[in-house]
Amino acid sequence: MSETTRTAGSGQPARDDRAHSDGLADGIARLRRALRRGARVADPGNPLAVAQLELLSALTEHPGARPGQLARLLNMRPNTVTTIVNTLAAQGMVIRAAADADRRAVELTATDTGHQAVHAWQATNAAVLHLALSTLPAPQRRALAAAAPALNALAQAVDRLADAQAPPLREAL
Repeated sequence: MSETTRTAGSGQPARDDRAHSDGLADGIARLRRALRRGARVADPGNPLAVAQLELLSALTEHPGARPGQLARLLNMRPNTVTTIVNTLAAQGMVIRAAADADRRAVELTATDTGHQAVHAWQATNAAVLHLALSTLPAPQRRALAAAAPALNALAQAVDRLADAQAPPLREAL
């Protein structure tokens, strides 16, 4: 049975696909935890929580986003976004401005300080990955380099499903 085989009429991945995707999900989750831990060890002076850094990163990608948009994008509760934005605004990393189209709505933008925090976090993560990759044998480094485009495509596919609030995401559970 190939990896693309579906069970008869269900549209769901076959058992081999499910096991493969479960292993991939587990590996990605472990890598994410290890990277967060490695970044904290490499930069213990970084005072920002991961949720704060993720929100800032989303703002650098989506300047002028509204809190509700960020909540949907990051799958956070609106009150959590508000709390994080209040903290980041107090630290001079985010500015609020009234939306042009609706003066009651608020648009958020990362300040230069916020952008610097995101760039520093990304640089720390890149340095941790570079160092960790240097400890791996050449065949594993080549395999990971070759997998990078597929991992980017996978991330985009997950984002598209989440943006569409697609039933397959709920049904997969």
